[in-house]
Amino acid sequence: MKKFIEEFKQFAMRGNVLDMAVGVIVGGAFNSIVTSLVNDVITPLIAIPMGKATFTDIVWVIGETQITIGNFIQAIFSFLITAFSVFVLVKTINILTKKREAEKPQEPATPKISSTDQLLMEILEELKKKEA
Repeated sequence: MKKFIEEFKQFAMRGNVLDMAVGVIVGGAFNSIVTSLVNDVITPLIAIPMGKATFTDIVWVIGETQITIGNFIQAIFSFLITAFSVFVLVKTINILTKKREAEKPQEPATPKISSTDQLLMEILEELKKKEA
């Protein structure tokens, strides 16, 4: 049992698991911001020309059945704005990452020593050892 717990600790403390956990938590918080933006700001502005307060007020009535198409439209707007927000975020991070990589000083490449030069250096070291 002790080995099982130790293996679980190693698994849980790996970088990618912790990164994923942070991503899920931040993603949940980000979702509430986007949902509020869609429901409280964008949807009312777009729904005004339709004569409704929000898209959720749009209902198709067919006989005895009500089809709340407004909820579907609301979900589409929420998805599109979330996808666009994530796209902008990822694009910004990629730009910053490329900029940071470009700013890193390039280390001069060490020239590769040919086998002949390597052999000559070894002979020189042996001669120095014999002289000393």
